[in-house]
Amino acid sequence: MLSRVPDLSTLQTALEIAATAAFALSGVIEAARKRLDAVGVCAVGFLAAFGGGTLRDVLLDRRPFFWVQHAAYAWAVLALCVGAMLLLRSRHLRLTERAMMWPDAIGLGLFAASGTQIALAAQMPSLVAVLMGVVTAVFGGVLRDVVCNEIPSAFRDHRPYAVCAFAGGWTVVLAQRLGAGEAVALAAGAVAATALRLIALRFDWRLPAWRAH
Repeated sequence: MLSRVPDLSTLQTALEIAATAAFALSGVIEAARKRLDAVGVCAVGFLAAFGGGTLRDVLLDRRPFFWVQHAAYAWAVLALCVGAMLLLRSRHLRLTERAMMWPDAIGLGLFAASGTQIALAAQMPSLVAVLMGVVTAVFGGVLRDVVCNEIPSAFRDHRPYAVCAFAGGWTVVLAQRLGAGEAVALAAGAVAATALRLIALRFDWRLPAWRAH
């Protein structure tokens, strides 16, 4: 017997939890690289995890914010930040920018798809919905880097990042227009954006850059 495809709300919740954890972890890693104290680590983790989704909710006039409505998310992120910080300190792991790539790419794809789907559910036009997915996926990382006194990696490394989120959002839109269920479209968008980001990193794809004169 074929297993039942999970309904949209269940899958969307699962994706939000996974994306929140992935981005929080990327924030902890970056804060640890910058040698921030415990408060700084938790603050950066929270910004990375909730920044993009909060900005999306502000733009869509969506209340309460998703992390306010689900306070358990905030407790989970706090526990993840503290646990990861203790693990990194006890293991003396060598932290590099490469260590952030996997959790960051996973969070990017999951948030791009879920942000797009939330905007579609709010009856936004397709382009606006896709842009809301990009905002959800990108701006947590932007806030993380700004607080850590870095030019946001989404804007400086020339490897596709927001472009991958944009493609993942359109995958959600097109999948639904082709008759796929909303849950299937959501999963397809998440996989597409994450896979594109990882492939871009693996093969060092780069966007056009300014030429030095």
